[in-house]
Amino acid sequence: MKIGILGSGLMGGKLGVLFARAGHDVVFSYARRFEKLEELAGRAGGTAAAGTVSDAVRNADAVLLAVHWSNIDDVLSRADDLDGKTIVSCCVPLSAANTELIVGLKDSGAELLARKVPEARIAAAFQTTPSEVLPKVFEMRRAAARANCVYCGDDRRAKAVAAGLVADVGFEPVDAGPLRIARYIEPFAMLTAQLAYGTDQGPDWAYRFGKVGAAGRQLTTGGAGRNGDDDRDCNRRRSHRFASGRRHI
Repeated sequence: MKIGILGSGLMGGKLGVLFARAGHDVVFSYARRFEKLEELAGRAGGTAAAGTVSDAVRNADAVLLAVHWSNIDDVLSRADDLDGKTIVSCCVPLSAANTELIVGLKDSGAELLARKVPEARIAAAFQTTPSEVLPKVFEMRRAAARANCVYCGDDRRAKAVAAGLVADVGFEPVDAGPLRIARYIEPFAMLTAQLAYGTDQGPDWAYRFGKVGAAGRQLTTGGAGRNGDDDRDCNRRRSHRFASGRRHI
């Protein structure tokens, strides 16, 4: 798949590199220095390239929007025609100081984005995981029990693209529902940011959801349960894999 990366900071840069390593054709765009985009393309290897926002969008099957909220209008104005494009946004509507949400509860950044580009197909994903853990998640992408990443959207095609990219990076995708659920996902992203950057435990946090059955055993959402392994064995393996990185499950 051809993916345009709009925003090449911590999230856009790392996700773009991982998308390329997963076999996608990636174009990096929107950085203060064009040299940074070229460095990311070199790191990604393969067919990865650097270009303008317009270059990244033009032939893209999907677009990753990964800019600070204060830059949303600027990057969209450079994108030319977004009609019919699938946009996966990992943006959180933060204040300029990155200390609080400026949209929330009765609205969300993802819904506001959808109103800004009404002819595009919007899904939201990747907001809830610190960028520092992404390479480790990618390394563990074939593990039986993987970290989760929630996503949401109203457009079925955009959600399918988001789920595929989430899985390509190494997460087990969790469909949280329609785009309005971003009203709750974006505050959850603030919690994971607090754990990553507001404590002394380091930023390598991920999460995993599970259900508790009637008998009190945990029913996992990962691949091990589908293969018929005993839940307790799966739990032991999962604890071993994630404990070393201070990730919450």
